[in-house]
Amino acid sequence: MKLAAVRKFALSLGEVTEEPHHSFSSFRCRGKIFVTGPPDEEHIQVFPAEDVREQNLAMYPEFMEKLLWGGKVVGLRISLASATSSAVNSVVRAAFELKSQAAATRKRAAPAQVNQTQVKTRRRAGGA
Repeated sequence: MKLAAVRKFALSLGEVTEEPHHSFSSFRCRGKIFVTGPPDEEHIQVFPAEDVREQNLAMYPEFMEKLLWGGKVVGLRISLASATSSAVNSVVRAAFELKSQAAATRKRAAPAQVNQTQVKTRRRAGGA
């Protein structure tokens, strides 16, 4: 599998953008990274939920390994040369869905921003 195929699949998912992330390519849903691609284009790093990560590690040890950050497992490192497109697409979709749900939840939970000009105007006019 090639990074170009991962790119095509990731960008076919809703609300996905490709943006630089240091020297990597990154695929994001509403600003949240779910896949990165190093410049060598031989690997990708995917950030699915823990249960999906563990299931994929057990099923595909020949091309998936734990991705560590500061000694903590944070995702999967996938060797594209030996990976199957069905396995990669499945875990990319799972990571996308996780970030998409998190972004939607965050958006619903965010307090409404109050326009301070409107507040001052209402106060001067005798409103609340």
